[in-house]
Amino acid sequence: MFKKILIANRGEIACRVIKSARKMGIKTVAVYSDADRNALHVKMADEAVHIGASPAAQSYIVIDKIMDAIRQTGAEAVHPGYGFLSENMNFAAALEAEGVVFVGPPSPAIEAMGDKITSKKIAQEAGVSTVPGHMGLIADAEEAVKIATQIGYPVMIKASAGGGGKGMRIAWDDAEAREGFQSSKNEAAASFGDDRIFIEKFVTQPRHIEIQVLADKHGNCVYLHERECSIQRRNQKVIEEAPSPFLDDATRKAMGEQACALAKAVGYTSAGTVEFIVDGNRNFYFLEMNTRLQVEHPVTELITGVDLVEQMIRVANGEPLPFKQEDLKINGWAMESRLYAEDPYRNFLPSIGRLTRYRPPVEGTTPRGGIVRNDTGVFEGGEISMFYDPMIAKLCTWGPTRHAAIEEMRLALDTFEVEGIGHNLPFVGAVMDHPRFVSGNITTAFIAEEYPEGFQGATLDDDTLRRVAASAAAMNRVAEIRRTRISGTMDNHERRVGDDWVVSLQGVEYVMKIDADQTGSTVHFADGTAVRVASDWVPGQPLASLMIDTVPVVMKVAKISGGFRLRLRGADLKVHVRTPRQAELAKLMLEKLPPDTSKFLLCPMPGLIAKIMVDVGDEVQEGQALATVEAMKMENILKAERKGVVKAIKASAGSSLKVDEVIMEFE
Repeated sequence: MFKKILIANRGEIACRVIKSARKMGIKTVAVYSDADRNALHVKMADEAVHIGASPAAQSYIVIDKIMDAIRQTGAEAVHPGYGFLSENMNFAAALEAEGVVFVGPPSPAIEAMGDKITSKKIAQEAGVSTVPGHMGLIADAEEAVKIATQIGYPVMIKASAGGGGKGMRIAWDDAEAREGFQSSKNEAAASFGDDRIFIEKFVTQPRHIEIQVLADKHGNCVYLHERECSIQRRNQKVIEEAPSPFLDDATRKAMGEQACALAKAVGYTSAGTVEFIVDGNRNFYFLEMNTRLQVEHPVTELITGVDLVEQMIRVANGEPLPFKQEDLKINGWAMESRLYAEDPYRNFLPSIGRLTRYRPPVEGTTPRGGIVRNDTGVFEGGEISMFYDPMIAKLCTWGPTRHAAIEEMRLALDTFEVEGIGHNLPFVGAVMDHPRFVSGNITTAFIAEEYPEGFQGATLDDDTLRRVAASAAAMNRVAEIRRTRISGTMDNHERRVGDDWVVSLQGVEYVMKIDADQTGSTVHFADGTAVRVASDWVPGQPLASLMIDTVPVVMKVAKISGGFRLRLRGADLKVHVRTPRQAELAKLMLEKLPPDTSKFLLCPMPGLIAKIMVDVGDEVQEGQALATVEAMKMENILKAERKGVVKAIKASAGSSLKVDEVIMEFE
C-alpha cells in the first residue's frame, strides 16, 4: 500500500480524502494557494506545499506546480478529488511519466469519457441512447444560433470540459443562444482552461439520475445503485438522495448494467459516475460519464456501507474489488443538502466573507436511530473566498426510510448554525418541507416551477406556527423570570411573571395562557387546545431544542425588542410576545417602510464589474442586460426590471464593488 498520497485539491473534498487515507494508515500531502494558507485541509494533512496565487488558474490547475509539490514531498500517488485537474488527461499522463500513481482511471479512459462530445459518440457506438444534439464544436455565437434552431428550442449550451454547473446555459430563443454561448465560453475558459462548447436538446420535465460504478484492474465492474439529483438550480445540484424515489428494480438494473458496459468499453478503472436523463415513462438517456469521484458520493456510501475513497485507493494500488454485484444491497435512504455561500434572498448570488459562527450538527447516530454526516472544508473564523466554488459543506442524513431520512435532514438543517455570510440553509430547509419534494414528484425543473420569483423565505403551516408560538411564549417566560430575578437583587423583591400572553408571527396572532411546572409548560390557546413544551433552553443560547408534545423542534434564536427572531424549516420569523395590554397598544403603532431603491441598479453581491452594457441617456427595456458581475467563477448578468432611462453610471469595468453599492441610477 502507498505510504504517502498527495491530494491535488482543496476544501471539503481534500478533507474527505485525508480522512480515508488516515484510516488506512497513509500519510497525506495538501497543496494550497495564497487564499487557502490557513484552510482546514492544510491543517488536517501531514504536510502542505504552497503552489501559488489565489486564482485556480495560477495554482490548483497548474500541472507543473502540482508536479513540483509531488517531487518535494516524495508522494507515491495523487488523488485529484473532483473539479480542477481530476479529469485532465494531461495531468494523468504527467503523473505516469513521473512514475506516480493516479488515483483515478487510466488516461485513455479520461480522454474518451472526460470530453462530453467524445463520450457521446462512444456511447452512441455502444448502442446507448443519447440526447439529441450537435456533437461537433461550435465556432461562434451565430453558428450556435443556427444549430440551436435546427435542433429546436429549448437547447442546453454546455462546456465540453465542464462540470459542476460551470459553463452551462439554457437558451429558449436566438437572443439567449447568443448570450449563453458567450457566457458559457467565458466561464469554461476561466474554470477549466478549455472554452470548447457544444449544444444539445434540453429535455423538459426530466429527472437527473446517475449510476455510481466502481471497477478494478482485474476486469471487475459493479454499480452501487443510483442517486437522484433532480433538485438543481442553474444546472447545479442542490439536494441529492439515494436511492431514487422514482426507479423500479427493473429500470435500476438496466441502468446499472448499461453503465458498467460503458465503463468496460473504455477500459475504465476506479470510481466513476454515468449520468442519465430519465423521462416520466422511465426511459433513460445517457448524458455523460464523470471520470472521477462525484460531489454527492456520500449518499451512496451511506446506503451501501462502501467507502468509495478507500476503494479508489485500493484499486489504484492494484487490489481487486472485495465484493461482487450481488453483495451490494440498498440499505435505507440517504439525503444530501449542499451548503452554498450564496444568498437565497438575493436570487442565490454568491456571498463571501468571514464565518463568524460555524457550528454543524453533531455527526453520528441520532436519538431516533438515524445518521448525520457533514463533509466540510471550513471552520469558524475562516473566510469564504471569491476565488472558488461557493459550496462550503455537504450535510448528509440517513434513515431506514425516505420519510425518516427527510425528518433527520430537517432537524439537522435547523441545528446547523452559520453566521457572517449569506447561505442557502433556509432554502434547502424549505425544500425538505415542500409537499412535492416529500412526495417524490420532482424533476430538474422543480426549483424553477416552485420558486419562479425566487426565494423569500418559507411560510409555515398552521400546526408548525402553533408550535413555534407556544415555544416562543414558553421561552419568553424563562427570559422574563431571569430578568426579574436579576433586577430583584437590587430592590430585594421579584416581580411575578404573568401567565397571559399574546404571540404574533407571520401575520397571525395567538392568545394564550401558560401553566408552568418544573418539567416544562402547558400552553393553553384561546380555542381551548393546548400543547406541552419541554426544553432546557436558557436566554443567550443561539439554539433551542424543544419537544412540543411528541414532536422534536430545533430553532435558531436571537433576541429582538419585544420577542425573538426564530429560524426553522426555511422560515425567518420575527416573533413578538406581549402582554394583552402591550398587544393592544402595538396595533396602534405605525410600520416603518423600507427605503425606495427602485431607481438604482445595486450590486447584488461582492464582485468585479466585468462589463457595463449601456450608456448615460440610454432608454432601456424590461429584461435588457445592463451589466455583468463576476464572482466565484460565475458570470452574473444584471437586467433591467422595468423600462427606464439611464441617468448616471457610478461604476466601470474593473471596479470591485460591495453588496448594495450603486452601479447606475435611472431617471
